[in-house]
Amino acid sequence: MRDFPSCFGENGVQVADSSSSNTSKNAQNLVTCVYQCRIRSRSCLVTVTWSKNLMGQGLSVGIDDSANQCLCKVDIKPWLFSKRKGSKSLEVYSCKIDIYWDLSSAKFGSGPEPLEGFYVGVVANKQMVLLLGDMRKEAYKKTSATPVPSTAVFVAKKEHVFGKRVFGTKAQFCDKGQIHDLIIECDTIGVNDPCLIIRVDGKTLMQVKRLWWKFRGNYTILVDGMAVEIYWDVHNWLFGTSLGNAVFMFKTFLTAEEKLWVSQSIPNPNTLQWSFSQRFQDSKSQNLGFSLILYAWKNE
Repeated sequence: MRDFPSCFGENGVQVADSSSSNTSKNAQNLVTCVYQCRIRSRSCLVTVTWSKNLMGQGLSVGIDDSANQCLCKVDIKPWLFSKRKGSKSLEVYSCKIDIYWDLSSAKFGSGPEPLEGFYVGVVANKQMVLLLGDMRKEAYKKTSATPVPSTAVFVAKKEHVFGKRVFGTKAQFCDKGQIHDLIIECDTIGVNDPCLIIRVDGKTLMQVKRLWWKFRGNYTILVDGMAVEIYWDVHNWLFGTSLGNAVFMFKTFLTAEEKLWVSQSIPNPNTLQWSFSQRFQDSKSQNLGFSLILYAWKNE
């Protein structure tokens, strides 16, 4: 969780994180997913990161405790990824943890995350703590894990998207929720009055005009009967370099009280002059809904 950056700078001027630099050199084609799991009756966060660069595909699996302290991490570098399958044993809470992966039949799209034909499993005490992918039968056979109902909960996702004017991805806004087509549209080059539009499954749910004055803000939309709060920061698109990135956060809340807890210290929601990083981590440890963060990079 520590690699999730602050969405909005402390002084409300720019996104504050090295991975959110306004130079395209730092743009990374990666997807990070966070799952809340239990190991020996203790809550932990399992972070799975898929990456893609000129050297090939990469995968890392990390386990943090509820205080966001790293307990262990396995990195499968691009030059090792060619093996496509393997396992690694670690120790967490005085318990042996086995991480298994098989991507020998995996099919990939344009992004770094496999679409089908794979599995990644985290096993503790012969029980499957987390299982990803569609090859479930093969995973249980390989790991000899007991097929008990999983208690893992998908709580957060971070993704880099690229485009000129339109940025698209597949998105779900809660654990085991419906997968939607999410489109962010914004033309800032040669436009006197740029407009920000967000569509879900082809339906326009948010439109922000006068973007020069509203380059940061938040707005609530309704998806699958749930309230989804959208936070945006397109400062770099408007006032930075032409290859800068914008940041979008889609946040769902389990109850209205939890939404109030997150926003209670914001004196003016339109300026977002607050540190989002700590509140994002707090929301994970206290299980406050689901968070999707998108870094949108403009290509020439």
